[in-house]
Amino acid sequence: MPTKLQFRVVHVSGQDDSYRAAELNNHSPLTKGWQSSRFCLYPQDIVIQLGKRSRLCKIQILSHQFLIATKIEFYVGDVPDGVPLSLDTARYTRLGYVSLSDNEKTGYKARELKSVHVDAVGVYLKLNIHKNHVNKFNLYNQVGVIAINVIGDPLTKSYDPTDPEYLLDVSDNRIDKDPALDGYLNRPDYISPLDDLAFDMYQDPEIAQIIRRLERKKQEAVLQERYDYAKRLKHAIAELQKSRHPHPINFDSERQATPPRLVDIHRSPRSPPLTPPKYDERPLPITHRQPSPKPDLEPDPDPDPDSSQRRAYDERPLPIHKPPPVVEEEIEPEPEMAAGEPEPMTEKDIRDASSAIDVFGHPLVSKAYSKTWSYREDSLLAVYKQTQALPSSTPKEDAKAMMRAAIFLAKRAIDDKVYAVFKAALQLEKMILTDYVPKHKIPRQETISAVEKTIPNLLHKSGDTAVRNRDDTKKFIQDLSNFPEVRPTNVVPHECVKLFKPNMAPRLAQSRLEIVETLYKDLGLSTSGLNVDNLMPFCVEALNHNAGEVREVSERIIKNLYREVGAPVKDFLPPDDEKTRKNTLWRQLFEYFDKVDGKPSKSDQKKQRAEDEARKHAEIEALQKQLQQLKDMASGKAKKLQTQENAEEKPIDQSMVKGAKKGAGGPAKSKGKPKSKVLAKTSEEDNMSIANMEKVCIFCGERNEGFNDEGLDLHYWKNCPMLKRCANCKQVVEIASLTDHLLSECESKAMFSKCPRCSEAILKEEYDQHVQEKACNPAKAAMNHCPLCHQDISNGEDGWKEHLMGQSGCKQNPRRLLALNKQPAQSRLPAPKSRVPTKTNKTGRR
Repeated sequence: MPTKLQFRVVHVSGQDDSYRAAELNNHSPLTKGWQSSRFCLYPQDIVIQLGKRSRLCKIQILSHQFLIATKIEFYVGDVPDGVPLSLDTARYTRLGYVSLSDNEKTGYKARELKSVHVDAVGVYLKLNIHKNHVNKFNLYNQVGVIAINVIGDPLTKSYDPTDPEYLLDVSDNRIDKDPALDGYLNRPDYISPLDDLAFDMYQDPEIAQIIRRLERKKQEAVLQERYDYAKRLKHAIAELQKSRHPHPINFDSERQATPPRLVDIHRSPRSPPLTPPKYDERPLPITHRQPSPKPDLEPDPDPDPDSSQRRAYDERPLPIHKPPPVVEEEIEPEPEMAAGEPEPMTEKDIRDASSAIDVFGHPLVSKAYSKTWSYREDSLLAVYKQTQALPSSTPKEDAKAMMRAAIFLAKRAIDDKVYAVFKAALQLEKMILTDYVPKHKIPRQETISAVEKTIPNLLHKSGDTAVRNRDDTKKFIQDLSNFPEVRPTNVVPHECVKLFKPNMAPRLAQSRLEIVETLYKDLGLSTSGLNVDNLMPFCVEALNHNAGEVREVSERIIKNLYREVGAPVKDFLPPDDEKTRKNTLWRQLFEYFDKVDGKPSKSDQKKQRAEDEARKHAEIEALQKQLQQLKDMASGKAKKLQTQENAEEKPIDQSMVKGAKKGAGGPAKSKGKPKSKVLAKTSEEDNMSIANMEKVCIFCGERNEGFNDEGLDLHYWKNCPMLKRCANCKQVVEIASLTDHLLSECESKAMFSKCPRCSEAILKEEYDQHVQEKACNPAKAAMNHCPLCHQDISNGEDGWKEHLMGQSGCKQNPRRLLALNKQPAQSRLPAPKSRVPTKTNKTGRR
């Protein structure tokens, strides 16, 4: 998590004697900041060195209220590996620049705070400060910076040998962050408001340190679920932040020089300001505090010896502010004491550990209670050796007493923040449960008691902010459930599935669910102590948690459980109805259950209905297209018949007319009259023929006065005995050509094959059996073969009509009887195909 980085100014191109660059090393409300020399050359450079090589995340600049630069450029400097650290060996990379406001709108009273988010790695940060904005208060063309703040993540050990962390980095290369501070918000890019520049610049330094310590305690209280205590700490922090300066500053004691033309905007010194006064304009108090034993990182090269007693707070050498320790046992130096003699135990600790002291002695147990983590680790190792070396001939009561004392110390060490102590506790408990118990034949009840004492601490540790602590804990619990002496007791699964509060910390709740999921996968439901009755209430309670990652693990367990046991899972869930399915969580679960049961889910049913509607619509369109084709066929046949009639009713040949006249001796004036008479009759018959065709089915020959376009369509679809709808593609085809349709035209033609015996279209999945049985009627070459009744019939179109429409015709044609009952046979006209048109002889007589 990015934190505030310590730094010092190592180079400046120029500075005013009263506002030196060393002011930038520390942040406080009385910081005057740096100002360039009068009438300096631009740009001005300031180089700061970080305490450690770090990854920079955020840079903040607090500008002066009227000595304002027009632009500030940022450069990060780094030193290659193996090269000595110095300004000369640093290589700089330009990050960019920020522009500053001229501050005219605020009357040159407000200071501008610029915050820049970056991503760069280095040891140095250089500020290239360009020329100033011109205003009536900046008479000497100066620029000023009140404070600089750098936030990032340290990557290597400290470069400052005077820094106590430098010694820790060298001696023990394990500097872990405080888990409470590192994982409070579980966000690696989270920047605490307490690290912001505005906090230190408007807060008393001592109060700021108190607030930081209270904030750290509040975070630890939240992780421990001590919410009432955390709330009180939060209230205390708020009260401290309201009082920015508990110690009042005498602004009348020594007033520093006021900028020209700025006197008229000052308030009366006796009237309290409504807003915090500008720090550069505040008179500095006279202090008589002794200088810090640590020298300033950049001391004044020419101090005034006469003014040493009246030196202002900001001009004294300032100590290096080190952040408060976050993990006391690993960062702070161990207290000085004689070797092997930890600090004395308190009376309360002695009372709590009395049973362990009786077994292992006071010196060893005092190490287990020491504030020095190495003593705590040594005590656990000593207990491990003594317990392992205990002879098997030891009386059982003494063996049980030693086991209880060892478990007591292991239970306490499981909660230790230091990883080495925590690991030693796990090793001690594992040895006791796997080696010590069978060696001394400890009763089962003692084993159950030992596990029940430590499992709550292990479950709480599984939600630790440190990833390695969480992983090691979950792995140990899994192994613990499989220890030969522990597995038959089923105590681990029973403890893990105990209900927890819905407001449990998300990380802790997720770890608990993951542990139960692992136990369920490894142990199953047979003899593990896990069953539907204890798993389902645990999972249903987890479904009410406000964290999505917790609910996700719970859903996985419920789904796996339903696949194994089925319906009993639903007894623990709300009823499966429309009201319940409105909730997304329950709807997804019930849809998964339907999928496991082979039932279509509601969404699948909705999708199926949509597909059915689309298919129905497509079928209607296809049928309409077929009807149009049938209409076109009918129109084509009518035109063909008309053409045949016209061809047969030609005009009388003139030569024959002449011959008839000559032979008969008739007069020549009768020439042409028979021709016009014949043509008139032919035209009248043609019109009658076309009118008759519109009322007659071109396939079966039925005549009906209601046969308009819609009537014929309905007749083709449902009634015509010569037609049939294909069961596969729903097209209306002639029964005579049904076999050819199935083999070559149908959308499902790939499903059929032609039988070499009966020549019918047979489904491929039934084809082999059909051919082997040889039960079909062979098709004869000179006859038609009905695809409905599989019988041979007379050849030609008349044979089809007689078979499909006759009284004793095809028994498998359902439309045959319907057509016979609807219209008597004598009223049915012959079909146009076989109808002989009216002809006229060559003499014009009929």
